Amino acid sequence: MRLFRRLLVPALVLLPMLSMLLLSCATQPNGDAPASAPTQAEAEKFMADAEARLKDLGLRAQRAGWVQSTFITDDTEALNADANKDYIAAVTELAEKARRFDQLQKPEALARKFALLKLALVLPAPADPAERDELTKIAASMEGDYGKGKWCPDGEQGKCLTLDDMEPILAKSRDPEELKRIWTGWHTVSPPYRQRYARFVELSNKGAKEMGFKDVGAMWRSNFDMPPDEFAAEMERLWQQVRPLYNSLYIYTRAKLNQKYGDAVVPKNGLIPAHLLGNMWSQEWENIYDVLAPPAADPGYDLTEILKRRNTDPKQLVRYGEGFFTSLGFEPLPPTFWERSLFVKPADHEVVCHASAWDIDAQKDVRLKMCIQINDVDFQTVHHELGHNYYQMAYAPQPYLFQDSANEGFHEAIGDTIALSVTPEYLKQLGFIDRVPDESADVGLLLKSALAKVSFLPFGYLVDQWRWKVFSGEVGPGDYNKAWWDLRAKYQGIAPPAARSEQDFDAGAKYHVAANTPYARYFLAAILQFQFHRAMCRQANFQGPLHRCSVYNNKEVGARLKKMLEMGRSRPWPEALKELTGEDRMDATAIIDYYAPLKAWLDEQNKQLAPEAVAAANPW
Repeated sequence: MRLFRRLLVPALVLLPMLSMLLLSCATQPNGDAPASAPTQAEAEKFMADAEARLKDLGLRAQRAGWVQSTFITDDTEALNADANKDYIAAVTELAEKARRFDQLQKPEALARKFALLKLALVLPAPADPAERDELTKIAASMEGDYGKGKWCPDGEQGKCLTLDDMEPILAKSRDPEELKRIWTGWHTVSPPYRQRYARFVELSNKGAKEMGFKDVGAMWRSNFDMPPDEFAAEMERLWQQVRPLYNSLYIYTRAKLNQKYGDAVVPKNGLIPAHLLGNMWSQEWENIYDVLAPPAADPGYDLTEILKRRNTDPKQLVRYGEGFFTSLGFEPLPPTFWERSLFVKPADHEVVCHASAWDIDAQKDVRLKMCIQINDVDFQTVHHELGHNYYQMAYAPQPYLFQDSANEGFHEAIGDTIALSVTPEYLKQLGFIDRVPDESADVGLLLKSALAKVSFLPFGYLVDQWRWKVFSGEVGPGDYNKAWWDLRAKYQGIAPPAARSEQDFDAGAKYHVAANTPYARYFLAAILQFQFHRAMCRQANFQGPLHRCSVYNNKEVGARLKKMLEMGRSRPWPEALKELTGEDRMDATAIIDYYAPLKAWLDEQNKQLAPEAVAAANPW
């Protein structure tokens, strides 16, 4: 399935490693030998039939998932669960039958499809029909409960707040008590499905083990062209590359928050309380830019005000994103995109507002699901989500099992790469501003960008660390919340604003946990987008600071990007990476290059604001 079906996300694994995995569990059902040695012709027919079957079931599941996400009711949840159950059952059955061909020497592309088939699910279900049914219903119910989640202050049903109501308060309020109430209010949504989540882990682990994996976490980590333990080490290597940049941003942010709120709210040398960073999960801090902004760093324009002054509506906001891609030589979005997408939250029924890009039919029926607000953040988000849609259309000609990104991080990175070109130069080309600000304003622009992207890095790293520990059994149901906050303290330097216990389920208050969406992709995307951007700017022969580069309207860059996108997952991801960048290893030095002027400025500020933290090995 396409990337944004949470239960059905396909995975990519390096061919030699996957072949080894498949051979390691190549015993026949019940230990019986096959009646006769299979032939290549039989293998090709099996795979052709399998892809056709999965494509048909995938289409049904995509449609059911779309309806459930855009019209949440008990019935649509049940229909979505049934469609997912059918798809999961088919993949499980086909993966088992495919074992007959494990020992057969196959052409490379065919062998790759057999390897990928085994990892075609992000949610491995047990073979037992009753347990599979239970698992898919739990999965659909948790996502539905998250989407319907409300907090009613003082128990007054008529004054209930949704996440969409609460997020603007977290972004704009500077009253720490109000922020604490909102934060704790949203975190009452997830405890009701904590017990279901524990059962979900038990059942999905059983499915993973039946497929030959140690647990679901090991299965997920096998999706990145290297053995699971090597992938974990690669994540740590990348984190260590970027950690000094995060630490500099953290020290500055804590010092400024301490100046604003005082020692009683924000300790000078301790953890930052989670409710003060402008985001429900403290994963992105750009909403508190006004607290942190450098003096005399105003770029001279406010993109949100510009968009509103131009009477921009949600559809026009999407048109701007489409225009970027067409400027690179891509085709316009198909008419069905505009007819079938969800751009505005309906007034009369519940939807999952979390922005996502959908590929319904593995061809041209791509859609955006997003409750668009007219502001600078959603302007960026639209560019990001359309990156997914254009990736989906680019690899549509590939065979079904190759219709996905080179690895999960690529899909997320493409849209963000395009968003990095939303520079003042780009805004001037659109006619939004009359002149490009002087470079003296760059520190402010870079700080605002870093508060969105650099602040995210440790959160992007730890979400799946928590789940890997849960799936492996290292963290049991009795320690879910403790383990969650231990990781947040270790990597983010963040503490909860109120006492927490094991009656809470704070990890489940994050959509991707409730919806079982792997998260390592977002951390990798945060790295890859800068690596992609640097390579594209080099191809465009851009000579200035990396953060000033926009590839808007560069057809040569667009052609090279499209060539990589068209590969889908037909080849190992290092080959796709090399196609665009000339490099075959993920490298975080590009993000260091991009924010180099900001890092120098932060370090100078921190020497004055928090010299003890600067000197410490760990700033918190």
